[in-house]
Amino acid sequence: MTSSPRNRSTAIPYLGLMLAAALFGATFVVIKGALDGLPPLAFVGWRFLIATLALGLLGRPKGAQIWKDGFVAGLVLYAGFALQTAGLTTTTASKSGLITGLYVVITPLLGGALSRTAPKWVTVVGATASVVGLALLTAPGSDEGFVFGDALTVGAAVAIAAHIVIVGQTAGRHPVVAYTTTQMAVVAGLALATSAMFEGLPLPTRSDLPALLLTGLFVSGGAFLIQVWAQTKISPDHTAIVLTLEPVFAVMVGIAVRAETLSGNGWLGAGVMVGAIYFVVIASARPGSFRSH
Repeated sequence: MTSSPRNRSTAIPYLGLMLAAALFGATFVVIKGALDGLPPLAFVGWRFLIATLALGLLGRPKGAQIWKDGFVAGLVLYAGFALQTAGLTTTTASKSGLITGLYVVITPLLGGALSRTAPKWVTVVGATASVVGLALLTAPGSDEGFVFGDALTVGAAVAIAAHIVIVGQTAGRHPVVAYTTTQMAVVAGLALATSAMFEGLPLPTRSDLPALLLTGLFVSGGAFLIQVWAQTKISPDHTAIVLTLEPVFAVMVGIAVRAETLSGNGWLGAGVMVGAIYFVVIASARPGSFRSH
């Protein structure tokens, strides 16, 4: 039996998000290594400047409204990446990926708060289990315990959830490439400005370029472009659900490339967190579990 064109067209945004999640997850290790050469804000700034220049060649933003929406979305995206990248200076790529994955349960909670609707029971259970998993992952005796970078990464998860909700509300108003470009430009401008204030805005060296080009072109440019386009087709809640692959890829690549390890408590916490995420995924497949646009 062959699938209908409608089914194939419906599946494409989800497949695109799966690719974006793989790219997001794999780059935790890349960024962790790159921070040996550049401080966090400078890395974010140069990375997103590369993405802005690349996407700007494909679609220039025109009009005040696209810059207004792009500034709001870019502001929370900047907060997310600044906090996540700063957190990676003291926590591991594996833990960062797992903690960042909390945005999967934060997104529907935040969306419900903004729309003044009570959260679904699925979301409440998933959020509660995620907090338990986070406590196990960062408890004393679990790797190095709770470090400042873990707290920064929790903040990043909240900001990334806010970004998903905002993009879900605004992406349909604008051309996808141009709207993504505005967000990249806002992140680049804010990161470079704050790096100049707090880090002296160091210039990248030749050894920094591979990581900057990889994350700037393929992740900030490519993966976020895919995400923004997909969010014109599917809801923020479903976007967050598909992106559950991100922490899985982060842990896999962290262990394979950097030989990172988790203690017994750490593995238990990771299992609880991933299990909570996939509980939300499975339960949300039932009609009425999540709102849809």
